[in-house]
Amino acid sequence: MTILLLGSGGREHALAWKMLQSPLCDALFVAPGNAGTGAIAANVAISPTDFTAIKDFVLSHNIDMVVVGPEDPLVQGIFDFFRDDSSLEHIPVIGPSKLGAQLEGSKEFAKQFLMRHHIPTAAYESFTADTVAQGWDFLETLQPPYVLKADGLAAGKGVLILHDLAEAKRELHHMLVDRKFGTASTKVVIEEFLDGIELSCFVITDGKSYKILPTAKDYKRIGEGDTGLNTGGMGAVSPVPFADAVLMDKIETRIVKPTIDGLQQDGIPYKGFVFIGLINVKGEPMVIEYNVRMGDPETEVVIPRLKSDLVALFVAVANGQLDDFPLEIDTRSATTIMVVSGGYPEDYEKGKAITGIDSIEDSMVFHAGTAERDGDIVTNGGRVLAVTSYGDHFDEAIKKSYQNIAKLHFDKMYYRKDIGFDLF
Repeated sequence: MTILLLGSGGREHALAWKMLQSPLCDALFVAPGNAGTGAIAANVAISPTDFTAIKDFVLSHNIDMVVVGPEDPLVQGIFDFFRDDSSLEHIPVIGPSKLGAQLEGSKEFAKQFLMRHHIPTAAYESFTADTVAQGWDFLETLQPPYVLKADGLAAGKGVLILHDLAEAKRELHHMLVDRKFGTASTKVVIEEFLDGIELSCFVITDGKSYKILPTAKDYKRIGEGDTGLNTGGMGAVSPVPFADAVLMDKIETRIVKPTIDGLQQDGIPYKGFVFIGLINVKGEPMVIEYNVRMGDPETEVVIPRLKSDLVALFVAVANGQLDDFPLEIDTRSATTIMVVSGGYPEDYEKGKAITGIDSIEDSMVFHAGTAERDGDIVTNGGRVLAVTSYGDHFDEAIKKSYQNIAKLHFDKMYYRKDIGFDLF
């Protein structure tokens, strides 16, 4: 098969790395890719949301399958674009329909889905610029901390958790009236705060059946001890040590199965990943959010633990034969530590030369924000590299990643030194 993978981050490098291990994969293109994908596959200078250019490339290069990494093309309807074009309809797209992608594209849509299908989640209300005053009134009915979520896509940064009521009111005004997150915060969901420890459950579905992939836990805050601004993710651990058989049974019966059944009941075409952000509240799992693709950096620990052929898994999804697919998981732990540009998630500089990648041993380096320039690998984003390691226990894997990060260098390089700190 000749496959086109859309995206440019660490998630896409990890997916490319795994797909290229399959005997079914004859050729792999990545659009637009990064320096890491360019070293193992063929990068193509096409935006994942330029559907016309994607169509031209797919037809001219006889692409057999399209795998969608990031959320933007899914929310903009790439699945529907292929399904509704007679020249493309025979090419499977791994990712949900535009309607299904609203589970991530709209916090309100997701909340309504959860409530409609009786899936445990926090109580909520949604507000617009015209109802700011009602939003302030609703905040006064809640106990702190206060959770404000931009309804639309905000690159993982549209959620605020605030402890002061006056500050929460100011930020609600800032989000709705001043458009702090642009069009993403045209509508804001306010929900009750759930106190517990978070984890992520990853599911793949062909629209009828599903398989549960390894759990993971990521670390969003830039500072150690989970302090400071939210980022796209500073590291991840898989499996989650506290996700025992009892909790996983609750997650499957109360959340995963009702989610997949709900998609069918609502007539929502869905062939791809469901990323369920969960919180464990005193042993009871509740949904914080849905994403409609694999997470990043969670992909860098979940996909390395997949022993099965990833391309064969995608074929089973495309053909509606997932129920018969024998999913095998590596019993070892995997951890990844994200190395980022100084200043991230605020202003940072690009183009810093990276050294030490070739000296990494017993770990994998997935490129997140890199580019190739005159034979050198340079920084090209806020999150730059993900260093992933295996271990019989997660602390052993973490130790390996940190030992190898010590060999890396670029100007103003930063990473958290406490990934997994809350699991020991």
